[in-house]
Amino acid sequence: MVPPIVQTSLFTFSSYGEMEATYRGEKVRPTYTRGLNPTVRHFEEMLARLEGGEDALGFASGMAAISSTVLSFVEPGDRIVCVRHCYPDAYRLFGTLLKRYRIEVTYVDGLDEDAVAKALPGAKLFYMESPTNWVMEAHDARALARRHGVTSLIDNSWASPIFQQPLALGVDLVVHSASKYLGGHSDVVAGSKAHIQKIKSVAYPYLGGKLSPFDAWLLIRRLRTLPMRMKAHEAAALSIARRLAAHDAVETVCHPGLGNQLPPGLSGTSGLFSFIFKEGVDVPAFTNALSLFQLGVSWGGHESLIVPGAPIF
Repeated sequence: MVPPIVQTSLFTFSSYGEMEATYRGEKVRPTYTRGLNPTVRHFEEMLARLEGGEDALGFASGMAAISSTVLSFVEPGDRIVCVRHCYPDAYRLFGTLLKRYRIEVTYVDGLDEDAVAKALPGAKLFYMESPTNWVMEAHDARALARRHGVTSLIDNSWASPIFQQPLALGVDLVVHSASKYLGGHSDVVAGSKAHIQKIKSVAYPYLGGKLSPFDAWLLIRRLRTLPMRMKAHEAAALSIARRLAAHDAVETVCHPGLGNQLPPGLSGTSGLFSFIFKEGVDVPAFTNALSLFQLGVSWGGHESLIVPGAPIF
């Protein structure tokens, strides 16, 4: 009922012939944990099933997952199209490391399907989030993904596979920060990516951002409660968002669930949203006065967190 934690760095062979057969690809068996570990593989298979994908890979962090995927698909001189208000560290990756290799990034308004269609021709990769960071713009992933044959990648950490399955909407790749809802307890950091062999051969073996067996085992436990946890997150956040929307000191609440309807493919809302105070409110004093909410930059766990900030374009 509970998979074992295979905590080892390497696996030995019973004979030289078995080693040769493995290296020729005749046997799929672990040789080195950085390449294949049974516990990590169990988690990857669980996540692939949840996302409706053909395969998945586990990484040591969400940024390891994002950078490994992006670097597997772009080369110097290529162009990426990215929706505005993406995850800040993805934005920094695009503006620092990729810039060194002459990889151009074009930012578009994901709510403007015509603008996306105009930007995509000639691009190598289309990077999406829905909803986006900070301002929670919920996009029609189906309408955006099937454009001009460009490989599409979406960060699905906010909705999780419970409320959104991008692969069924035509998106090619899905990435998660598994310390969010997949992990759910803020005690493990991982990233996973559904369904592409190219990452295994290009970036996965060489960048070294491999998920550890123990973290994979923790994630396996957490995935079993994911549907119930997502429903609880949805109910709690909607209740607070509605109260804030009715408050005299609040200018705007950015929560997809407060609109008339969710975009196609998004069946529910999670626990992360933002709001904007009216002028004159002392934001640091407000955050310091909270008793149930702590100051912290992550989300998706059992605790309630708040962080003041501003969207990155």
